[in-house]
Amino acid sequence: MKALKIVGIILILVGAVDLIGSYTGFDLWGRLGVTLPDILWKYSSYIEIGLGLLLFNLGSGQKSEEAE
Repeated sequence: MKALKIVGIILILVGAVDLIGSYTGFDLWGRLGVTLPDILWKYSSYIEIGLGLLLFNLGSGQKSEEAE
């Protein structure tokens, strides 16, 4: 499904901005008004990228199943 791939790409991009921003002092979630617990704040970018990859792969898998 194309929508899953698009959402996956968006999540990957948000995760990349979050990861790069964490090294430059930019707090993405803080700017959005969301206060994350410290343990979640440390890993939020990796979670976003992981979920994005999962959704992207699910979208790719559905397309190959539909072709059969």
